[in-house]
Amino acid sequence: MTIPSNLKATRREWLGLSILILPTLIVSMDMTVTYLALPVLSAALHPTSAELLWITDIFGFFEASLLIVMGSLGDRIGLKKLLLSGASAFTGASVLAAFAPSVFWLIMARAVMGIAGATLLPTVLSLIRNMFHDDRQRTFAMGLYTTCFSSGTMLGPIIGGFLLSHFWWGSIFLIPVPLILVMLFTAPALLPEFKDVHAKSFDLFSAVLLICATLLAIFGIKQVAQNGWSFLPLGCISVGFAIALVFVRRQKSLTDPLIDLSLFKRRGLPTALMALFIGLFSWAGIFLFVGQYLQSVLGVNSFTAGLWMLPGAAGSIILCMFAPVAIKYVSRGTLIAVGLLVLATGILLLSGLTTNSLALLAAATFLISGGCGLTVTLGIDMVVASAPPNKAGAAAGIAETSTNFGIALGVALLGSLWTALYRGAVSKNIPAGLSPRDADAVRNTIGGAVAQAGKLHQPALANLARQAFVSSLHTTALVAAFMVFIVAVLVAVKFNRKAVQA
Repeated sequence: MTIPSNLKATRREWLGLSILILPTLIVSMDMTVTYLALPVLSAALHPTSAELLWITDIFGFFEASLLIVMGSLGDRIGLKKLLLSGASAFTGASVLAAFAPSVFWLIMARAVMGIAGATLLPTVLSLIRNMFHDDRQRTFAMGLYTTCFSSGTMLGPIIGGFLLSHFWWGSIFLIPVPLILVMLFTAPALLPEFKDVHAKSFDLFSAVLLICATLLAIFGIKQVAQNGWSFLPLGCISVGFAIALVFVRRQKSLTDPLIDLSLFKRRGLPTALMALFIGLFSWAGIFLFVGQYLQSVLGVNSFTAGLWMLPGAAGSIILCMFAPVAIKYVSRGTLIAVGLLVLATGILLLSGLTTNSLALLAAATFLISGGCGLTVTLGIDMVVASAPPNKAGAAAGIAETSTNFGIALGVALLGSLWTALYRGAVSKNIPAGLSPRDADAVRNTIGGAVAQAGKLHQPALANLARQAFVSSLHTTALVAAFMVFIVAVLVAVKFNRKAVQA
């Protein structure tokens, strides 16, 4: 039965949306809060440097590799059923992480959290798609989703900083527990169940291929971000790409594929995915430096740095809520291009930063998060809405995978560019007399340089590192802004061409 596209949501749908906000906040807060606990966690559990990387990265590895698979699984077994099952597993894994007696158990708990986390966002998006059929109401719901997600990334450091200053390191992993318990008690009554009644068997081999391809690609990209280009990341990315080709060929040969490849032929979907990718690519790559600028260049503490992230959250909230109003007068494609232009403008402002530009940073982050929020709200809405309701889970998984790859590549490529520029600038001016070990610490990171300067009582060395950080950020910001601007023009042209053809 075809549901009218102008069917209005009832009170139950709006109450259900208030429940779907909770898993959105949970996943987004986890993205940022874990990094705060690393110094305290390291003192308590004494992990090696490799183990520390696994603690931070394993959640993202498993979540990114399972998003499409979990979206397709939700279409088959039921979206609400998968959401509640995943939320329950996430709660148990969070408690295990909070009270982990060793590094091994913490890494295992984080892995389970990543697997469970992969069930949350695709089911949330596909439930929104199935609950809200009116275009404007669905766009408003997607705007609220994006607002909550971006707000969670900003609130994570603030809440985490408070907990770490009053409790033990594991307390940050208990943040999701009360939110999930509220959802588990209320969701059965407020959320409807949706699934594809015509779906046949779940192709396990396709799922394994997709997981392996995504896992290898994400691992390779993260290795580039951490250690630069080498044989290992290039090999992982290449093998992942080859497995992805095998996966695509298999989908074409199946009568009931894991992913219906015809989805990519739907009007506007490839262009929307391109916008989502570049939006998160630039946002993640640039915000990698915002916290470092606040703490290592301006010298504020982690809690104050978290508070100075709030202008970004405000920008995201305002522009995400602007989207459902604006679509009454402007097409979605045009608004996505506008969002990218706002994002590019905010990044461009960073090219004017000095070593004391707090107000300019606040204005830039407002525009960056606002433009990204507008782009993601309408981009995800367009991707999910382009699929029929019974394929919404797979479409949501595709959208989330696009954003995850954008985040990973943004951190890897823009981070690598900045690192090369920073090392080049610092190496030219390192004072004579520094030991090779101290010189390496200065060259590696701005945090290491400031720490060494304090240890050696050389304020001039700290100033040198801060100047190198800012000048390297100028170039990185210009490159990122140019990339976003080019994609914004392409998006505007493509959507305008489709509108003329229609």
